[in-house]
Amino acid sequence: MPQPFDLTLYLVTDPRLVAARGLLATVDAAVKGGATIVQLRDPDAHGRALVEQARALKALLAPLGIPLIINDRVDVAVAADADGVHLGQDDMTPADARTVLGPERILGLSVGNPAEYAASDLGGVDYLGVGPVNATGTKADAGGAIGAAGVAAIRALTRLPLVGIGGLATADVADVIRAGADGVAVVSAICAASDPEQAARTLKAAVIAAR
Repeated sequence: MPQPFDLTLYLVTDPRLVAARGLLATVDAAVKGGATIVQLRDPDAHGRALVEQARALKALLAPLGIPLIINDRVDVAVAADADGVHLGQDDMTPADARTVLGPERILGLSVGNPAEYAASDLGGVDYLGVGPVNATGTKADAGGAIGAAGVAAIRALTRLPLVGIGGLATADVADVIRAGADGVAVVSAICAASDPEQAARTLKAAVIAAR
């Protein structure tokens, strides 16, 4: 069984958006504001640099009980002793990832529509990232926006925990939660905010209010 995790407010990092403030400072502010889980996503970083970033984040987050998830890179997650991995549809299969990760790490999978869900190997998956809910500029291969209705369509198919992701702002939160999501995953709404701590606090309050 994987360790417990809370999807209420899922921060996904973006290296371009946190460059001025710094990765650690941004994440630190976000968790002070209420982020419940953090994913390190940096598609431009090579293995060694990514491992170093992951270890620094792990040192920050572990004492707070906040899980650290690594985007795509199972090897980096193991090397940095991260808490889990989030896979896209074109990454290693969840079954293969689970073999490498073992039973205790958290494993997430991106799903964009019911057909993708039906075609996915979900045997080792602990949660789903569903989207993009809205058009997003932070992930070039994210696909077309599915709206809150797209989240509801996936919710109807599974009892797995899920988060809505993709271009989400505070105004979108209620619709996503009412569509059946357990939480929201955000990039720009926190990473590009002038005050990431307050942005996180506002987003988390919106999730809780919509439940």
